[in-house]
Amino acid sequence: MKLVTFKNPKGDSRTGWLAGDKVVDMNLASEKLPTDMLTFIDNHEEYFSIIRALGDVQPHYQLSEIQLLAPLPNPRSFRDYIGFEMHMQNASRSFGHKIGPAWYDMPIFYFTNHQAIYGPDDEIKRPAKETKMDIELELACIIGKKGKDLKAENARPYIFGYTVFNDWTARAIQKVEMEIPLGPHKGKDFANAIGPCIVTADEMEQYREPFDESVFTDPIRVPNVQMDRFNLKMTSRINGVTVCEGNYQTVYYTFEQMMERASENNVTLMPGDILGSGTVGWGSLIENNFTVHRPLEPGDVVELEIEGIGILRNKVI
Repeated sequence: MKLVTFKNPKGDSRTGWLAGDKVVDMNLASEKLPTDMLTFIDNHEEYFSIIRALGDVQPHYQLSEIQLLAPLPNPRSFRDYIGFEMHMQNASRSFGHKIGPAWYDMPIFYFTNHQAIYGPDDEIKRPAKETKMDIELELACIIGKKGKDLKAENARPYIFGYTVFNDWTARAIQKVEMEIPLGPHKGKDFANAIGPCIVTADEMEQYREPFDESVFTDPIRVPNVQMDRFNLKMTSRINGVTVCEGNYQTVYYTFEQMMERASENNVTLMPGDILGSGTVGWGSLIENNFTVHRPLEPGDVVELEIEGIGILRNKVI
């Protein structure tokens, strides 16, 4: 199921699901269903039972009649990881850094701004005086139930679903901050775009494949933990021109490993928390030192696409 948050023709924020090029308003389908996504996630097992009992539901709107919003506009927290070694190698080289050995021992994350959430076709304002605005092409997972001190091998049932994530980055600001060293902070906190929908975990399972060592070719190494992964094409375009084509299958750390790390030391993951995968290799402009495309400027239209989920489109202003 592809779940969405949207603004109906009256301007009210509602929650529903996609049916082709149409949308079902779940609260119109049943008054027992909520109008916001966080409430749905909190009680999703009960609500999915109600939806199953409804049988076939006729859509209420054409996509053209409504405005898609960020599918989860109010996550409880937002951790972003650095899960792809190729991105680490490329970005470190561009910044003149080396990958710290600890990166190969544990998945590393930072807390990003869960109040700065944008959705499909939202305009993203370039930070003042920023000269190297960048994108980051990521997959994100949404936590569906509470859990602490999880183990990777038991963590998958705690995932509610997946969405596309653009980790907008102000590289010029970030470079200065992280030379302190501390961060990231202001180079990252101005915009986190997700969408266009949340694909439920069960629907994404069709893309899961056994671990394939052959996708980890030089210069990236084979991960120590060889869990299965999604075989998902990941593409970014700027003004209609493709600037990156990657695959989630090349991720070094899986979401299950990330959840184990996040929930260590008696830390509780909550329904509605979001985890970012980190940027797929070559999924940001800094990795090529902005040679494949200049830094983003007002008027640029960015499209991030992940197989099975859809296209997240935003315009820089």
